[in-house]
Amino acid sequence: MSGNGRNGLSERLQTPISTAELERRWRLIRAAMKREKIDVLLMQNNNDHMGGYVKYFTDMPATNGYPMTVVFPQDDEMTVVMQGAFGSDGRPPADTWHGVKRMLHTPSYASAHYTQGYDPELAIKGLQPYAKATIGFVGIYQMSFAMGDTVMRAFPKARFVDASELVDRVKVIKSAEELELVKRCALMQDGAMKAAFAAVKPGMRDTEVAAVAVHYSQVHGSENGIYLCASMPADQSSAIGLQPTKFGQRHMQNRTIQKGDAIALLVEDSGPGGMFTELGRTCVVGMKVPQQMKDELEFVKESRKMTLDMLKPGTPCKDIWEAFNAFMRKNGRPEEARLYCHGQGYDLVERPLIRSDETWTIQKDMNIVVHPTYAYAGYINWLCDNYIIGGNGPGDRIHQYPEQIDEVG
Repeated sequence: MSGNGRNGLSERLQTPISTAELERRWRLIRAAMKREKIDVLLMQNNNDHMGGYVKYFTDMPATNGYPMTVVFPQDDEMTVVMQGAFGSDGRPPADTWHGVKRMLHTPSYASAHYTQGYDPELAIKGLQPYAKATIGFVGIYQMSFAMGDTVMRAFPKARFVDASELVDRVKVIKSAEELELVKRCALMQDGAMKAAFAAVKPGMRDTEVAAVAVHYSQVHGSENGIYLCASMPADQSSAIGLQPTKFGQRHMQNRTIQKGDAIALLVEDSGPGGMFTELGRTCVVGMKVPQQMKDELEFVKESRKMTLDMLKPGTPCKDIWEAFNAFMRKNGRPEEARLYCHGQGYDLVERPLIRSDETWTIQKDMNIVVHPTYAYAGYINWLCDNYIIGGNGPGDRIHQYPEQIDEVG
């Protein structure tokens, strides 16, 4: 595979991370491993929505439910196990893989249970030098039971620890290169939202609107993402006596759009280089925006400002959550019961979570999305934008799309 002149990297790579940035990450992680007396890390992801660990270390994403396993020693280059032909074992091409000395392949599939041991057996080869050392598991939630169980049985004299927190604390603080990719993602999503709303007309299905956003994002460097879309009568409470419809995945996007509808669209995809942001807006079709809808949007802005005013380095996430819900209660609006504000990076949802169960505080150079969202007075009310935390709190929102409800069709 030939290089393309970008530091000798393959022309097939889409927005590759620089070698200097990868080396920065490895250096910081290894320093943390040394402090915690961890000799080697083991991680496994199977998607590039919530599987950002392997991407962070290798600049190569896990995709489509296929497991990708990374062995990251404190004192050596990495070993990677991934989908491929039986018996493949060697050093991967230097123009696509950096810092990886050994690539092992196996054709394993989660839908074929008898292959569950194939990936662990190969990971054990990479971990063999650390049979009596300290092995840190990263991202246990996504690592298969087969991987953890097999590895622990194979090395009864090793010490095992959860190293997820160690990696998270490094991963969530973005470098200048990473922040530039975050900003590029936000601007890409501005274009996707504009293109999708410009295409709306009665007779389209929700999935066709979402498809416009998908196409725009992919053409402009996105690698993957989620596009939630739902149309509904602009005032369901007076029209049919129902609560507003929640936006849904493609399986729930078959409704045909009509004049007088409102459409909620959430574009939450990765931009060039794989960093996530997310943009959410509403439009109305063939009508003026109802005044009550406008008024509620202003309240959404107030609730978001309350959050932004607290997003300062050192503020406990739990305090922000509690203050937000107190504000909602005081004003007769539904409390948040899921997640309305959180970090993003190589994961669609990254720590910190602005929630009562999060132990962290806000830190400088985090990429935070704020999306207060609730049903009230017959409408879905929301805004969704990203902010980068500076020394004194968030700067201006990095999305440029107007904070309004659009009139289309």
